[in-house]
Amino acid sequence: MIIQIKDPQIFKQKALQWAATFDAVCYLDSNNFPDKYSKFDALIAIGAKSSLIANTGNAFEHLAKFHTENPGWITGFFGYDLKNEVENLTSSNHDELHFPDLYFFAPKHFILLKGNQIDIISDDEQFVLNIIQNYQIDEPTKPSSINIQSKFSKIEYIDTANEIKEHISRGDIYVTNFCQEFFAKNAMINPLEVFSKLNAISPNPFAGFFKWEDNYILSASPERFLAKRDEKLISQPIKGTAKRGITAEEDEIIKRQLRTHTKELQENVMIVDLVRNDLTRSAKQGTVKAEELFEIRSFNQLHQMISTVFCEIDENITPIEAIKNTFPMGSMTGAPKISAMNLMEEFERSKRGIYSGAIGYFSPDGDFDFNVVIRTILYNAANKYLSFQVGSAITYHADAEQEYKECLLKAKAILQALGQQIV
Repeated sequence: MIIQIKDPQIFKQKALQWAATFDAVCYLDSNNFPDKYSKFDALIAIGAKSSLIANTGNAFEHLAKFHTENPGWITGFFGYDLKNEVENLTSSNHDELHFPDLYFFAPKHFILLKGNQIDIISDDEQFVLNIIQNYQIDEPTKPSSINIQSKFSKIEYIDTANEIKEHISRGDIYVTNFCQEFFAKNAMINPLEVFSKLNAISPNPFAGFFKWEDNYILSASPERFLAKRDEKLISQPIKGTAKRGITAEEDEIIKRQLRTHTKELQENVMIVDLVRNDLTRSAKQGTVKAEELFEIRSFNQLHQMISTVFCEIDENITPIEAIKNTFPMGSMTGAPKISAMNLMEEFERSKRGIYSGAIGYFSPDGDFDFNVVIRTILYNAANKYLSFQVGSAITYHADAEQEYKECLLKAKAILQALGQQIV
């Protein structure tokens, strides 16, 4: 069923509130950012006709079977620790979220929005349309107080970052993404309201609300991990961050400084090289190319340096294999990739889990699109544990105190959405 609607924003609000009453929901929103690779403005997958839960071991194999058995739209997430299936790695850091490493579902009801047009795919499309149009938007509730803590003090973070720089000086790695967890125990939140606030404060092109039973992913991600469009694979790693200016003039100065900043350029080009190498595993020979190098894109909270790498996919490579061949994404690992991942398991104090993983979809035409799970709140409502992680690239030229400040800058929108001050 394809129809025109008057107010897409109101429709999205009503549809998401109704969707959130189900045990399985995936809502992806581009927030109207221009993107030549995007197929729609928003996607809503509601309820599970069938689903797959898998942990590291043979999760990608299980997903390939599930994808074959469900040739329509399927949505889900990959956890970062699937790295242990892709490479000979382990994860033993503390985890209080207890999300699976992989979860996908084939939805009962599916909605695509583009402009003023919606497409509903369901066994009862008119029922879905009627219930959404007549749905009453809930009044916001007063947020509960939560106590945000960090696994690192500022001094501990700086000392650890400097230890990592010693490994770089020795040549063990060139660049890595060092992450720290902020968390709250006994946290009582309304996940949908928190997501709505986060998306209003920091609207980003790969935003998402994902629910699986009592587990929630509330994402304001600005980054695409990997997309397939016909015979083309596209990755758009982000490396390079700067704050927004108070005035338009200051903002332009900061953008120019970011575009010429030696450390930011170095980390971006190292990750672009890593992504190029990852894509060769799935590419037709000689087709891996980089375009739009060091492009500066501006978001509400900060400026980001983004590059685009693409290739033509080898006809013998399946969509699942293409993802496995590039997972985890280079922007969240480092170079050399395996050495950086190994080292971060030693220095980080929390299991990354869904953070540094990906949320997205497979479509019936064989295409897919997945984000990078950053700028994201993870919440286990059953045990009342709330978590978000932020990371920063550590290179030879990195200033540890500046990297700590960058982490807080990346956490700012999340803290505001939770009604908290900078910690």
